[in-house]
Amino acid sequence: MPPLLTPVVRQREIIEVLIRHGWDYMRQLLTIGKGDEPEVPAPEVLRNILVDLGPAYVKLGQLLSTRPDLLPASYIEALSNLQTNVPPVDWSEIEFQLRQDISLEEKFESINPQAIAAGSIAQTHEAVLKNGQRAAVKIQRPGIETIVARDIAVFKQIATLLSPTKFGKRYNVVALADEFSNSLLSELDFTLEAQYTDRLRKTLANSRWFNPHQIVVPEVYSSSKKFLILQWLDGVPLLNAKMTGANYSGDIEAERHAFTTLLFRAFLQQYLIDGFFHADPHPGNLFYLHDGRVGILDCGMMGTLDHRTQSVMVELVLAIIDADPDRCAQLTLQLAEPMDMSQPINLLRLQSDYDRLLRQYYDLSLSNINIGEVFGKILEAARLNNLRLPSNIGLLTKSIANLEGTGRGFDSSVNIVDEIRPLMTDLFQRQLVGDDPMRSLLRTALEFKQLSLDSPRQVGFLLNRLTSETLRLNITLQDLNAMRRSIDQAANRRSSSTVVAALIIGAAIISTGQQTPQLQLIGNIFFAVASLLGVWLIVTILRSERRRSD
Repeated sequence: MPPLLTPVVRQREIIEVLIRHGWDYMRQLLTIGKGDEPEVPAPEVLRNILVDLGPAYVKLGQLLSTRPDLLPASYIEALSNLQTNVPPVDWSEIEFQLRQDISLEEKFESINPQAIAAGSIAQTHEAVLKNGQRAAVKIQRPGIETIVARDIAVFKQIATLLSPTKFGKRYNVVALADEFSNSLLSELDFTLEAQYTDRLRKTLANSRWFNPHQIVVPEVYSSSKKFLILQWLDGVPLLNAKMTGANYSGDIEAERHAFTTLLFRAFLQQYLIDGFFHADPHPGNLFYLHDGRVGILDCGMMGTLDHRTQSVMVELVLAIIDADPDRCAQLTLQLAEPMDMSQPINLLRLQSDYDRLLRQYYDLSLSNINIGEVFGKILEAARLNNLRLPSNIGLLTKSIANLEGTGRGFDSSVNIVDEIRPLMTDLFQRQLVGDDPMRSLLRTALEFKQLSLDSPRQVGFLLNRLTSETLRLNITLQDLNAMRRSIDQAANRRSSSTVVAALIIGAAIISTGQQTPQLQLIGNIFFAVASLLGVWLIVTILRSERRRSD
């Protein structure tokens, strides 16, 4: 294992990588602590920078790929396939680390020193337990905790330097750094992955939508913070599966479709019923087992949704299918919060953006609509309208996009909308009465009881205020004072013009009658006053128009 770099040396190494890729802003930020407003490099350049910076920053890129609420689609696409090509650690180092936690002789009959998979955080070896069961042993790379802690410290320093900028405030980079740190530290604790794996296996063990015996999540045999021993699943990655159609009269396409439907329904249950879902269903984590079942691997990245969010997401799918931009905007506002509190949310512009987005799908059949792609565009439109959705919505969008991509790569005829339709009755029933109808009925009855107790008291209070004439309505309208001034000015001008007209008519009447010196003087006075008022009125109107045009 190479010697660990100190934070100062690591910072210098990061600066060298940034200079090599031409991102001068970050070099200025790290060397002198300031710079102009940051410009994020092109998607491919950012991806290459993260790869060169090492495992922790690759994980940062993978985290950012789940945040279409923060980044444009081009960046999400570039970061989605971000992988670290790292060679496995020598077995002697892995064995030394493993022996710190368990006795290999007591636990294993044999263990293959050649890794079957290697990643930036851990590598996996095939083993046989003492009871004869085959197992997959996931072992943390030696020294990775120190490397991650050092890179997290540097990343938080960068976030602190960025925080005073408009970019830092808009994207709340300090909170993003904390989220990244927590996510990465969680991946270093394999006991959490063991808990997630057990939980997913239990939630998928029961279903009305699919045969749960056809879904396999590996059993956890043993775990610690640095290793995880799982049930061995004998199969191949989904896209490498060779179907025979043996159970479908030789119809391979029918077998593919049935298999993909099973997979989609298992994930729809996670999204819409359980609220606990596998966030990374890429082809390497979905296996076609040799006995014809589906294997779901690698539960290190999981997402959660509460009942309210699940309900809103179901409605959002329906609004997308119905091409209803107004409803999409309303549902978005139920979940989102402003990025910049000083900037108002323009609902009309959001609706207009959604209408323009959904028009792209007007002439497409439902089988050609990619729900994950539409979700991603909706999140991007929300971001451009100063709205930030919770990170779990971005994680859900990424999971759906991966699922659809994998599913269609295996069976091009499958579509998530078609798979949702047969489940709608159950979904509506769940939204209306929940999982426990009696509990929902009791809760509704208690709410009606409370309403029946409060309503007479509130109505009585309102009637008392009305009869005593003490009820006041406080209504605030924007720019009401300006409108009142405009009305007053218009009324004054109308009154002045009426007075001028009256003086002119009066003078004319006097001048047409019998002429005496007194009447002639009065008529001249009327004409003079009318002329002065008329000139004053014209000058006032011209000045007002000039100020308005300025």
